[in-house]
Amino acid sequence: MGGVTSSIAAKFAFFPPNPPSYTVVADESRGGALCIPEVRPRQDVDVLKLRTRRGNDVVAVHISHPKATATLLYSHGNAADLGQMYELFVEITLRLRINLMGYDYSGYGQSTGKPTEYNTYADIDAVYKCLKEQYGVKDEELILYGQSVGSGPTIDLASRLPNLRGVVLHSPILSGLRVLYPVKRTYWFDIYKNIDKIGAINCPVLVIHGTADEVVDCSHGKQLWELCKVKYEPLWINGGGHCNLELYPEFLKHLKKFVLSLGKSKPAGNGSLAASVLNSESQNKSDGSSTTDTFELQPDLPEISRNSLDSRLDKSKKSSKPEKSRMSTDRVDRFRRRKGLIW
Repeated sequence: MGGVTSSIAAKFAFFPPNPPSYTVVADESRGGALCIPEVRPRQDVDVLKLRTRRGNDVVAVHISHPKATATLLYSHGNAADLGQMYELFVEITLRLRINLMGYDYSGYGQSTGKPTEYNTYADIDAVYKCLKEQYGVKDEELILYGQSVGSGPTIDLASRLPNLRGVVLHSPILSGLRVLYPVKRTYWFDIYKNIDKIGAINCPVLVIHGTADEVVDCSHGKQLWELCKVKYEPLWINGGGHCNLELYPEFLKHLKKFVLSLGKSKPAGNGSLAASVLNSESQNKSDGSSTTDTFELQPDLPEISRNSLDSRLDKSKKSSKPEKSRMSTDRVDRFRRRKGLIW
């Protein structure tokens, strides 16, 4: 039954870029190691092909930071692939000083198979297994990050792992059907039933959502946050849409604050993360200080490309309405947007 449901849902839930934005080849200069020739080569990046339990080979990239104390497993939106996400992945690694593993769902990019709900669950499980076995990542060091439709596999995995460090939900969905219709109950043919799984997550959860999201209404993020066991201060970005939240200065600031807090704070008895001290300290520092709207790169970090978040954030500050992100994770035509098919 589940396979039939997922196959039907796949007709309107998944829009892999066609053609894919990248290729995967063997680099003979590195002993046959896999690489993506369309992006700038880096010594700290591993390109992998992982076999899932459903028989598909998914492409993943692992980006290392020399001072990392945590690893972030990133599940992207439904109309992007690794080639489009790569630059953002690198910058998140540099800014937050963490390791990052991103992957393409079955049927996306150079991953084999077809995109279905249950394939994405197998995909993230294969990536998680690789992190454990190949990179030695412990659950206590792992942060799961799900953007839009990526909140589905993220919440599913998080609900099965009791000792995760944290979870980030970026423009998440309550369920697939609820994106299209404001239903009050969960039906058997629905997909990504996040609303029914979120309560099983035991670690701190950060929810980020734009108040002007016309694809996945902000109420999805707010309801999921209310259902969390361990709530972290959410970020409702005023005027933020579905594809441009990374352009707002508060996006990276709040994400960095969350990552830092996970190593310092413990859940409070009332189910909310004891981050009020961090929040007040941050506010005190901002009063009369020279805090800027963007992160300053540390001296040991390499130069960021001209398409960096810095350059785009500078442009966004000149206007009250940010430009559309060139690294948008959900690039689709206006018809799909009007129909509410981009998660």
